[in-house]
Amino acid sequence: MYAHSYLQTARRILELYDGSAPFAVWLKQFFKNHKKHGSRDRRHIAHLCYCCFRLGSALEHLGGDEQVVCGAFLCSTGPDALLEQLNPDLNAMAGNPLAQKIKWLEENKGFSLQKLFPAYGSLSPAIDGEEFCRSHFIQPDLFLRIRPGQESSVKQKLEKAGIPYAEKSSHTIALPNSTRTEDLPEADTEVVIQDLSSQRTLDLLLPLLDCTRPLTVWDCCAASGGKSLLLHDRCPSARLTVSDIRESILANLQKRFQRAGISQYRSLVFDASRQSLSNKFDVVLCDAPCSGSGTWGRTPEQLRFFPKEKISHYSGLQKSIVLNASRSLRTGGYFLYITCSVFKEENESVVAYIQQNTALRLLASQYYKGYGDKADTLFVAVFGS
Repeated sequence: MYAHSYLQTARRILELYDGSAPFAVWLKQFFKNHKKHGSRDRRHIAHLCYCCFRLGSALEHLGGDEQVVCGAFLCSTGPDALLEQLNPDLNAMAGNPLAQKIKWLEENKGFSLQKLFPAYGSLSPAIDGEEFCRSHFIQPDLFLRIRPGQESSVKQKLEKAGIPYAEKSSHTIALPNSTRTEDLPEADTEVVIQDLSSQRTLDLLLPLLDCTRPLTVWDCCAASGGKSLLLHDRCPSARLTVSDIRESILANLQKRFQRAGISQYRSLVFDASRQSLSNKFDVVLCDAPCSGSGTWGRTPEQLRFFPKEKISHYSGLQKSIVLNASRSLRTGGYFLYITCSVFKEENESVVAYIQQNTALRLLASQYYKGYGDKADTLFVAVFGS
């Protein structure tokens, strides 16, 4: 039967994969090397793999096949033809509420929710650990930020293409994660593919800014420029300087800025963990390198392969970056610290370090808890100088 063939292939993939590359990239290469799998086969096999990853180590004592089936059971929202072939008894309960299914696995299979997430004990006290863990069995949505002036045309294009969407705000829409990005309005010109929580990361900062005058802004860990693009759209007077340690990713940023119509900016390859810029800025954005633990609903392989000792590595790196970057802030300016982590050591502990080792004053901090909105969870703290 085809379901058992899918299960066998999924188990083989899970045995071969070692976490050294993003699973989506690795799996694409696997299927390229094994061309016997058609598109339908690839979709079902990938689904089984991802469902199993979403268990983390919660059922590590079970055999591989049983883990895969239990993962599919928890990720299902109702009876499923694939699950019916693999385990009819579980399929009969597949439409039950998630909490009820988890309780059944706890009582019958030794499921442990706290073993799902690596370093569960290191979560910030602000995070509801159990709710956060349960959210990993729900596929996150795909979020679009509509650029200024494009609201009507974007919605018309989505409706014409028959793409279902839900409005989260006047400029934010949610779509099923399976939506083909090539079917969407033009990226970076009309819309920006950006998680809901990521779109909120400037909410603490923007009310403090006078966007009627030119503001000098340094995005010191710019990556592909998502936060800078967001700031530009909310505060067009901003004069941007963007930097990153990776030249290749800055090349991607430059292409995005070109599509977005942003031409007046300064870009440089720069390691903020080792040095400061001599310039003084009104605003410093520090979207710091981190564990990414608030985004693992999108990359659930990390629930198995993230090495817990890397939390301390990232925390040390973050402290070096904020110490150097904060020196480039002018008096009366604002420093914004952002991570997509849920670990206290990368967030509250770094905030305490900033307060103890710089003259910056904490003005506000907040977690944007996406686990109730099928979105990522991010941390933001804004400081004044």
